[in-house]
Amino acid sequence: MTDRSTPPHQTRVDDLVAALTLPEKIGLLHQWQAPVPRLGLPGFRTGTEALHGVAWLGPATVFPQVIGLASSWNPELVRAVGVAVGEEVRAKHHADPQRVGLNVWAPVVNPLRDPRWGRNEEGWSEDPWLTGTLATAYAHGLRGDHPQRLRTAPTVKHFLAYNNETDRATTSSDLPPRVLHEYELPAFRAPIAAGAAVAAMASYNLVDGVPAHLSPLIEAELRRWAPGEVLVVGDAGAVSNLAGVQRHLPDHVSGFAAALRAGVDSFTEDDTDSAPTRQRLTEALRRGLISVADVDRAVRRILTLRCRLGDLDPPETDPYVTGTDVIDCPAHRRLAREAARQSVVLLRNDGLLPLAAPPRIAVLGPLADTVYEDWYSGTLPYAVTLHDALTARLPQVSTHAGADRIALRVAGRYVGCPDDADGGPLTVDVEPAWFDVFDWGRDTVALRAVGNGRHVGVDDDGVLVNDRPGPGGWVVRETFQFDPLPAGTVLLRHLATDRYVTVDADGRLRVDGDGPQAATAFVIELGVDGAAEAAALATDADVAVVALGNHPMVNGRETEDRVDLALPARQEALLRAVYAANPRTLLVVTSSYPYAIGWAARHLPAVLWSAHGGQEHGNALADVLLGAAEPAGRLTQTWYADAAELPDLLDYDVIGADFTYLYYRGEPLFPFGHGLSYTDFDYTNLRLSATAVPVGAEVEVSVDVTNTGERVGEEVVQLYTRQRRSRVKQPLRQLRDFARVTVAPGECRTVTLRLRSAELGWWDADQGRLVVEDATHSVLVGRSATDVRLTGTVTVRGETLPCASRLSSTSGAR
Repeated sequence: MTDRSTPPHQTRVDDLVAALTLPEKIGLLHQWQAPVPRLGLPGFRTGTEALHGVAWLGPATVFPQVIGLASSWNPELVRAVGVAVGEEVRAKHHADPQRVGLNVWAPVVNPLRDPRWGRNEEGWSEDPWLTGTLATAYAHGLRGDHPQRLRTAPTVKHFLAYNNETDRATTSSDLPPRVLHEYELPAFRAPIAAGAAVAAMASYNLVDGVPAHLSPLIEAELRRWAPGEVLVVGDAGAVSNLAGVQRHLPDHVSGFAAALRAGVDSFTEDDTDSAPTRQRLTEALRRGLISVADVDRAVRRILTLRCRLGDLDPPETDPYVTGTDVIDCPAHRRLAREAARQSVVLLRNDGLLPLAAPPRIAVLGPLADTVYEDWYSGTLPYAVTLHDALTARLPQVSTHAGADRIALRVAGRYVGCPDDADGGPLTVDVEPAWFDVFDWGRDTVALRAVGNGRHVGVDDDGVLVNDRPGPGGWVVRETFQFDPLPAGTVLLRHLATDRYVTVDADGRLRVDGDGPQAATAFVIELGVDGAAEAAALATDADVAVVALGNHPMVNGRETEDRVDLALPARQEALLRAVYAANPRTLLVVTSSYPYAIGWAARHLPAVLWSAHGGQEHGNALADVLLGAAEPAGRLTQTWYADAAELPDLLDYDVIGADFTYLYYRGEPLFPFGHGLSYTDFDYTNLRLSATAVPVGAEVEVSVDVTNTGERVGEEVVQLYTRQRRSRVKQPLRQLRDFARVTVAPGECRTVTLRLRSAELGWWDADQGRLVVEDATHSVLVGRSATDVRLTGTVTVRGETLPCASRLSSTSGAR
């Protein structure tokens, strides 16, 4: 039951609302709120990015991507990361209060319905309950434990049903009632109802034909769950879309008015320029589209949040005073390493791991000696690569990126570029410049100049220059595609502009060809066969470690979904060449999302996966490879064998489409919850505290877990249920609880999990509520959704329901 008692700051908020003029109030409705000096109100801004560290504000501790943090299945660890990130936000705010706000835009709680979603790395799991559990832990860490004051104000996003970048502002996520109430809403409800998150961001898409920024669910569901006020912020430029690309309303004044009436309190529009927002809302008042009461309601929520943050109080009263020395401090570095360690998932192992030291190791592939930031990363204060970490511990480590090294020739001359650190324009010259070619999937390549180690991009004048650290930015200007011609030459197409590279009259390479007919044809000369060089190093090594995966800024990121699940073709060829040279080859996948790596799973003796792990990524991987740490991670989403197993990207009906681990009837490549250990566990002696209970009762499910191996192990014991009979289609299995335990060799530990009978319901659209049927449920305990070790049953004495009158909407079937 939520506590609706009067908060201690309400009187102060009432006084401020009464004292503010109407123009001053309207000025508070923009992301960048103007100060009101006469009332002692400083400027305020919403929206500091804090997804897995403080982003866009200079160096900060960079923790693993969210999908990596989730793979720890460790809410305590996740909460500790939230605390650390909140401390660093506070420190940066104290150093620069005008630029760094305390309203943080995290966590993302959209369930990971489809692994092709471009923002897969931002989410926690395809399971809504696990998403809610872990996101609540992170938000609790961000907000702090003070009874009145917030360390930061966490914002769940993106409300609602947002899992596609393709036409994201104009597509509608159509949700049958059961999918809405059983799959989409629970992940948002958990952190809001717990008071861990105090704000929410609306999403770009439409839901059932209604723009999410106008959704009646903002008031009907989102705010109903909260123990206090919830601030709702718009996504960047999204309110302008209402009268823009969505064409839902005739003009911006109508659109802004409708968003305010629907419950949006803060408008993220026009960057720092609040004038258009203020003008549109003022005009909406003049037209009678909104009332002063509408404005006051939003202002009240904004001021309430600011009071809870201590924004209006003297600095000496701040319980979260933090100096900048906390940023990337030793404790946070240790936490970053532990978080990265616990996120590593051992997908396959035929006994090759852990590696017996000291072997001769060849570390090969495009991710062997690099650590990448993603769009919502902080600036890495330092980075330990896999090659760095292994070299520090082993006497013989060789490395090669496995990239082809090429020169480009045109009309008997070569493409050259400066070798100095600053780089410069690419020009046609007598002497060739050599470029390493990196394949990031779907024929998308990046070119890195060997002379200075900088990537080739396109400057504002359309000139190719070798002055970039790598692909990056909102618009990636450092990726190309080779379009082959029958004569054996190639055209070089710049993907961001969809224009072709030409050579101008001064010999400079430019992107100004509007079609193939306007392009310059180049001859590729191969200087180094990357796969062959890597295979040669593998031949001389005891073990080859091939590090493959994605670049977080290319082919699967915000604004761009993937179209398949395949590894980049050149990376797959590299892996096969190395394995042919040395069967003792293991694969380390570092990626923001699952891949269909069926060949590797069938042939290689060992496969590891990690999300992009932040500054301690290499150390964490080396710890696991060498046996200094257990591979303690478990998958929080299904790895499918092929994209053909997936429904249409825009099909949000997971029930009707038999989608996600809940309903999928096929054989996954790696199932939800999967992750191997370096030891073995036996599960015995399943006990239930009751075998028949009324609705609302809790059943304790106990199991004995014995470590039968020779080393300490980390196990994640997972509890699932399946309803045996029902009036409607039920999940094949559904996660209900889990426990992460450390078990010594030979030790037997009793693990007790909790099954809450009230959560065994489904949404009855006829009655408009959750119902728990009178039914027997299978109780499944094991190591993953498909590796079930023990089973039992419990009967819930629930409702006996009449036959459905609207089967399609009740079942989710189409």
